[in-house]
Amino acid sequence: MNAVLPKPSRRGFVATSLFGGFCLASEPVLAQAITTDTGGLVAGEVKIPVKGGSMAAYRAMPDRAGSFPTVLVVQEIFGVHAHIQDVCRRLAKQGYFAVAPELYFRQGDVSKMTDVQAIIREVVAKVSDEQVMGDLDATVAWARGTRKADTRKLAITGFCWGGRITWMYAAHNQSLKAGVAWYGRVVGQANDMTPKHPSDVVDKINAPVLGLYGGADAGIPNDGVLALGEALTKAGKKSTIIIYPDTPHAFHADYRATYRKDKAEDGWKQLLSWFKSHGVG
Repeated sequence: MNAVLPKPSRRGFVATSLFGGFCLASEPVLAQAITTDTGGLVAGEVKIPVKGGSMAAYRAMPDRAGSFPTVLVVQEIFGVHAHIQDVCRRLAKQGYFAVAPELYFRQGDVSKMTDVQAIIREVVAKVSDEQVMGDLDATVAWARGTRKADTRKLAITGFCWGGRITWMYAAHNQSLKAGVAWYGRVVGQANDMTPKHPSDVVDKINAPVLGLYGGADAGIPNDGVLALGEALTKAGKKSTIIIYPDTPHAFHADYRATYRKDKAEDGWKQLLSWFKSHGVG
């Protein structure tokens, strides 16, 4: 049975607290799941003012003086659960101000839902690109206001659902310095919530984006990914796509059976190198 989604408050949207574990739909969680400690970090939940209310987010940064290059971390379909929070801490250990906003907060809490298709149908399908772009912009503005985030050095990375958003935000925010998209959709049917997809906005993608994809991803055909790469090259964009042979979707998700340690570690090295080579580091 699927959990009942909370109804929006008539007084406006108020973010609930982030959950500390994993979304029930992503279970079983494997023992190999990586947990990064908070030593030397300031890490935890924050609230970000956005249109219509307050949005919860997870923020991690070095616990020292100064301001730090900023990375937006965009969730999988499972929300800002333990894995996404851990990615923020991993980035903070590398000297970044990393923040993952809960981008579904208006549509519902997916943490207790047990069916992936229900999450997609009842929550994800109701989240518009316009809403997401606005909330990410608000996150950047909030980060700048903390004086701990150097948003002149702004990057974005996202996984699965967030991989697609990474491409779309690179077309939306012309101040972005770099992006890394992990196995995000690049083509799709237009609708009111997602009127365009990465393949439709190639001309607007000015920030260099690194796309990391699995050659055995059953949900994201390689031909579409390769076509996007060709279109980016033809348009003179400085983006690059890497396809790991015989590798499934969600190969970075260390808590799932799809995890491929060697590909995930290589992808992470590629991410850090990509950010630094494009002025975010």
